[in-house]
This record gives sequence, C-alpha cells and structure tokens, in this order.
Amino acid sequence: MAISDQMPQGDVAALRSKWGWFVLLGVALTVLGIVAAGNLMIATVASVYFVGWLMILAGVFEIIHAFGIKNWGGFLLWLLGGVLYIVAGFLAFSNPLLASAILTLFLAASLVASGLMRIWMGIKGRGLLSSWGWIVAAGVVTLLAGIVIAIGWPVNSLIVLGAFLAIDLIFQGISYIAFGFGVKNANA
Repeated sequence: MAISDQMPQGDVAALRSKWGWFVLLGVALTVLGIVAAGNLMIATVASVYFVGWLMILAGVFEIIHAFGIKNWGGFLLWLLGGVLYIVAGFLAFSNPLLASAILTLFLAASLVASGLMRIWMGIKGRGLLSSWGWIVAAGVVTLLAGIVIAIGWPVNSLIVLGAFLAIDLIFQGISYIAFGFGVKNANA
C-alpha cells in the first residue's frame, strides 16, 4: 500500500514539500550513528549522561507533583521517589562506568525476559497464528542477545549501550532517508 493511499491528498503534498528535510535528518542521524560506532565507550558514557539527565528531570517533576498531592502519605511517597530519582541521576554523573554496568545488566535481564516471553507467546499461538514461528524466532534472537550481553558482563558494559545507541541512530537515519524519498515519489 502506498503512502498516498493512507493519507489525505493535502497531507501527502505537505510532506512531499518537506521530503528533503527528512532525508537531511536521516543523513545527520546516520552520520551520528557512524560516529558513535567509531567510539563506543564515549557513546556509552553519553547514553549514561542522557539517562542521568532524564532521571534528574523525572525527580524534579515528581517533587513538584508531590506538592500537588492532598494527603500526606502520598506526598511523602512522591517526594521520596523524586529525591531518589535525583540522587540516582547524580550518581550516574559521578560514576558513569558503574552506571553503565548497572544499566547493561538491566538490559541483559530485560532481553532475556522479553525473549522468553516471545518464545512462550509464539508457542501458545501455534494453533491460532500462521506467523507463530516468526514470533518464536524473534524470541530466540532476543533471548540470545540477552545471554550474550550477560555472559560478557561487566566488561562489555563499556560498549554495549554505545553499540545500541549507534545501531539505533543508524537505523533511524536510514528510515528517515527512505521515508523522505518515499514521500518525494508518492502519488498526490
């Protein structure tokens, strides 16, 4: 199905006029991904700093929200949660290598759990879904990725987050480039 079949004509024309910006964004993201892939340790530290900033911001918002809570029990829980988020954010800044090790371990555990869940869902849907094998295959790949990361932990924690960032930037870039050229060639 073409892009133009899914959108009103005015939207396609508006997107088509901006196709170059999508391509430019895609090129920029691809270049950033290649730069990140060139130095995975710096990309890992940048990822940890980004997570640290997100935790600090989340903590500030939780503290602000705490003052909007009417009962004191809720106030204290939100306040404590906000303070802990801020402390964790500052700890990520003070020791990014330890933070990357912890985040990498959580990533490995999440991939293992997600892989097992996908395998289980695929097997459970064997009689219902014709694509159950793809679900199981995706689960196996995810499970294996988690196991490989866990086996290499904590040494690989210096590069894993940076590698995920680099791969994501490259794929996002390629997606925007493809989208930009797809919009350019869409029938209005």
